[in-house]
Amino acid sequence: MKTVKRILLLLLVLILGIVGFYWYKFSTAGRGGDSGPKQPPITLKKHSEKFNSSIAVLMNAYFEIKSAFVDADSALAKSSCKKFLQLLDSIPVDELKKDTASIFETVKSNITDIRMNAESLLKQSSITEMRQDFRMVSEVMYPSFFRAINYEGPKMYWQNCPMAFGEGKEANWISNTEEIVNPYLGKNHPEFKSSMLHCGEVKDTIKAQ
Repeated sequence: MKTVKRILLLLLVLILGIVGFYWYKFSTAGRGGDSGPKQPPITLKKHSEKFNSSIAVLMNAYFEIKSAFVDADSALAKSSCKKFLQLLDSIPVDELKKDTASIFETVKSNITDIRMNAESLLKQSSITEMRQDFRMVSEVMYPSFFRAINYEGPKMYWQNCPMAFGEGKEANWISNTEEIVNPYLGKNHPEFKSSMLHCGEVKDTIKAQ
């Protein structure tokens, strides 16, 4: 008799276990629990052709400034910088509001800093001071500006000269070619002439994510 009761008790426990398992399984599925589809991570939206084009023409003006410094042509550097400022104001930054407020505000802040240093370049009479402002424009653009806008253009290069303003006084710039053509020492340096034109190295690659 005790054996029968023990068997019946075991069957009851087994039945309750099976019922409990299926109740949990179906109730979890109904609530969209762990077995449901995972949400994709939030990513920056792709930009319009107009936005990417505005960045491309802006960078072309930047490269014109860089080339002017390679030739130690302060007049050309200033005229290219004026073009750069006009193009900076033409970037359709409102498009970034479709991402997050923090991205939009970061880019607006970057543009303010870039503009401040570019405007300072225009006020300088010394090419050395102009190059210092160019250095600051470059530092604001990379990495903060390019990361914030989720850069989608062609590959560029972040390059460094360890003695741009004297021994141990380095400076960086952006190039559209991997070859080092130094805008701080250039072709007509008062001390080195053109011997330091290719002084420097590629520190990083700027490319679409």
